Amino acid sequence: MIGKKALENNPIPAAKVKQMLEEFSETHELSYEQNLTLDHVTKFNKLSLEDAEELISKLEEFVKIKHAVRIADLMPEDLPDLRLMFAKERIPIKKEDMEEILKVVDDYRREE
Repeated sequence: MIGKKALENNPIPAAKVKQMLEEFSETHELSYEQNLTLDHVTKFNKLSLEDAEELISKLEEFVKIKHAVRIADLMPEDLPDLRLMFAKERIPIKKEDMEEILKVVDDYRREE
């Protein structure tokens, strides 16, 4: 990857990565790393792209987009799991907000 520059650096959900790799694999042969990534997102992706994007937009009321994407990908089940995701953040999130985030995530967990 020498000489390559990142044109954009925006977080995207695992469902979008899966879609992009599947579309790319239709016309090109995937590299070893791309195959590993596709295998990983296929196994661990919990939401469809539409649901993930909808969940992220709802979570953006509480957290930044990078955290909303991470929450949508990992789908934390309880408060300790969610706290671990924000353990290194400088700005703590209120417990009430975390509980609201978990309620929103639980609404999408039932649809799985």
